[in-house]
Formats: sequence, structure tokens, C-alpha cells
Amino acid sequence: RQQTKINALLFTIFRHKRLTKMRFLYIDIDTQRADHLGCYGYHRNTSPNIDAIAAKAMQFNNVYASDTPCLPSRSALLTGQFGIHNGVVNHGGTDADPVLGGIDRKFWSQLHLSSFPSMLKKAGLLTASISSFAQRHSAFHWYAGFDEAQRVPGSFGLETADQVYELASDWLTRKGQEDDWFLHVHLWDPHTPYRAPASFGDPFADQPLPEWLTEEVRHQHWQQCGPHSAQECSGFSPNEKARKYFPRQPQQIGDMHAVREMFDGYDTGVLYADKYVGQIMNLLAKLDIDDDVAIMISSDHGETLGELNVYGDHQTADQFTSHIPMILKWPGTEKNQGKKFEAMHYQIDITATILEMLGIEVPASWDGESFAEHLQKGDDEGRSHLIVSQGAWTCQRGVRWGNNLLIDTMHDGYHLFDDVMLFDLANDPHETKNIAEEDQSTLNEGQALLGHWLADNLPRAARGRDPLRNVVVEGGPFHVRGQLPKYLERLKATGRSVAAEILEEKSYT
Repeated sequence: RQQTKINALLFTIFRHKRLTKMRFLYIDIDTQRADHLGCYGYHRNTSPNIDAIAAKAMQFNNVYASDTPCLPSRSALLTGQFGIHNGVVNHGGTDADPVLGGIDRKFWSQLHLSSFPSMLKKAGLLTASISSFAQRHSAFHWYAGFDEAQRVPGSFGLETADQVYELASDWLTRKGQEDDWFLHVHLWDPHTPYRAPASFGDPFADQPLPEWLTEEVRHQHWQQCGPHSAQECSGFSPNEKARKYFPRQPQQIGDMHAVREMFDGYDTGVLYADKYVGQIMNLLAKLDIDDDVAIMISSDHGETLGELNVYGDHQTADQFTSHIPMILKWPGTEKNQGKKFEAMHYQIDITATILEMLGIEVPASWDGESFAEHLQKGDDEGRSHLIVSQGAWTCQRGVRWGNNLLIDTMHDGYHLFDDVMLFDLANDPHETKNIAEEDQSTLNEGQALLGHWLADNLPRAARGRDPLRNVVVEGGPFHVRGQLPKYLERLKATGRSVAAEILEEKSYT
């Protein structure tokens, strides 16, 4: 604690010495998969503007959302806490709302006092959010600590980047040249349904697909089951009426043309968001503030694009749902310009670090841990392993360490996942082979890490119990509750009676 105070003092002195103002812009690109950005090695040119920022910023290659998908992730970002502590792991039911207090609740709640934007206010920043997230998920706790909040009128997450840019450009034009502000700008374009305007064309029509998703893999997936699997890649059944409104969105992955539609639809959404990232950067330059605006580019979660037979959704505690981009351009860290950091961090470690760099002590209630001291020195230090969770489509915890990913499944969301899955991401980067049975030593290591994490965190669990276990007891993840009877009929009608029989026999309580 004493060292933290010393570090906070040093960064306060550092800030006042080097900076006359703090302007902080967070570009939050929903469902942005890290490895579909050029700066993270993608073979398609999806992100020229983001790549240009990354070249002059710090790029963190192993940052993970502690809890996914949308509502749990942004609740963790807001509170600085894992879902097991803030209480949000699902999109419905008891565990979709945060624990706000109890007998010790003061006149001002803990969320009021220690949310991320509240802490930024302690650093003297005006805080503003341009996002429809709160409306989409009935997550009005998101506003805790924001001085201002805007959204595209009537929007619930289907707005496009050009609409969001209108609000962001107006705000920046009016207030960007003022001192001491934080602006959160939320772009939704990579999120399904893929909806980049037709006028944007087909920029990737002639470019190669990722090599791993072959016709053989697609055909195997076609025989399997689960929401957003190959035969129903927009839910529990195709919705051909939606094609009229969202022609880029495939409804089934019946052939390799549909595979192309998925990749091209997603990547076009990324490129469309990137276009308006570039527009924002141009506006900062026009306002002559581009050199002294701190910029963070990240996401709430990634996306599985065929991995684990989930097409265009975020249902698992796996590498591609939990791994997110993190680009941070921060005044005073120019010696790290263009550096890529490989150490593992939670997203809430990044926000804890930002607080310390602003001279603010990280709240004791936070699970996020600052590594500001290491960053100041240019050291690439982080956590030895991470535990990530998913509770809205499946109930899973993932353990990420070294080249390994272990996924422990409490509810498979009707995908018939093995209860325990182990993947060697170095040799199998797209999670195609579960090696749990053949690598007992690594399996034991991962299970021990998970066991230690549970032992450390369950004593402070929200509502006095494991929220993921409670999700199972309440009827399962929100998006699959009550769906099984009708889905069994569909499976039998589409030649997957064996899968239907297994699902009928399996206990989901």
C-alpha cells in the first residue's frame, strides 16, 4: 500500500511536469477480435487507421476481458472487478445485475465512489460516454461516474459508425480543446448482424480467407449442434427474412461461399469502424490537439468466427472471445512508442494502470492490478495466468497460461462441448483438437490454477455464492433458457437426431 502511494505521487509529479492538460479518448469497438487487425498480424487490410495509431503507441498483445460477453465485460471495466465479485456474469436472471450494496452501503454507493469514470473524475477529468450500451442491456449502472451520456436517438446497438461519429465530432468540436476530459466513443460495426452500408462495397471480395476453415472443417460443423453453429448461424434457426435488412449476414454456413460471407461481413464491419477512427483522428488534428490526446483502443470481447463451431458470436470462455486488442497512446511514454508488449493482463489491469499514471490510487475493491511502475521502465511484466468466464450463452471458465487454454464447462449451451477441454494454442491456434485426455500433466496444471483462483475468490463472491453455478441452477445462460424443446425438434428435422438424443439425456441442472 505504501509503495502504491509512492508510485501515485511519482506519477502525479510526472504528470504535472510533462503535461499541462489531460485529454483522454477511449475508442471502444464492440466485438473487435484482436487478430483481425493488421497491427495484430491479420493478412487483410482491415485497419489502416488503427494500425497507424498502434505504430505510435503501446500495443498489448495478451490482454483479456475477465468476463464475457457484453454486459459482464463492461461491468468488469466499470467496477474494476471480476464478475464473481461484482455479480454480473449473465445477460438475464439474478446475475445480470451488479451487487450495489448491503448493510454497509453508505449514502454514496461503492459503485458511485469507485467506478472507473468516477476515479477519472477524481483525477479532475470531465467524463462523457457516447454509447447505447446501457439501453441495449438495461445496464444503467454503466452511467455511474459519467458527467455526460449520449446515444444515437432510438439506438440499441444497431447504429453505424457514421451515426456515432456525428455525435463524437460534435462533442469534440465543442469541448475537445478544453483541458481535462475523458470521452468514451462506442462503435458497434463488427457486431452481428453485419450491416456496413451497401455503398461501402465489398472490399475483401477477392482476398483470401483464413486457411484453417476448410470445406472439411465446415462439413464437420454442419453435422453438429448449438446456437450459432453452422446450420443456424444467427441463433437457433435461420432467419431468411433478416437477409432483406442485413444482406451481409449469412444465416447458414452451407458452403464455402457462406464462409466467405461471414468473414467478409465481419471484416467489412471492422474496416467501416476503422474508417471513422480515421475521421476522429483527422478531427483531432484539425483541432490541433492530436499530439496531446491520450488514446485507448480496445473492445468488450472478441468473436468466434467458426472456432468451436460458433459462427459470428461470442459464446465461450475461449481465446477468441476473451482475447481483445489493447492499444494505448499515453503522453509521457514516448520511449515505448511502437513497442509490443507480450505479458498477460486483464483489461481491468490496464485501467488500474491508467489510474496510477494519473496519480490516483487504485481502489481496494478492484481486482485490476496496476503495472504502471513496470510500464514506466519499459518492462514487459504481467500475470502468470488468467482466468476468464462466460455466462450468457454457456457457463464456462477458461484458464489461459503459456501456450495453453483449458476450458471448464458447467453448461454447454447445447453445443455438446466436453466438460473439460484443453488446447495447445501454439500448435492448434483455432482450437480444433481437445487434448485433455492425452496430456494429463498439462490438464492437471490448468485445473490446479483454476482451483486456486476459486479458493481465493469465492470467499468474496457476490451474493455469497458462485454466480456461474447459480446461472445453471436458474435454468442456464440467458440466451439458451427455454430454447431446448423447440431446438430438439429442429435437430431431428435436419438429420441430427443423434445430437438431439444426447441433449435429451443430458442433465442441465
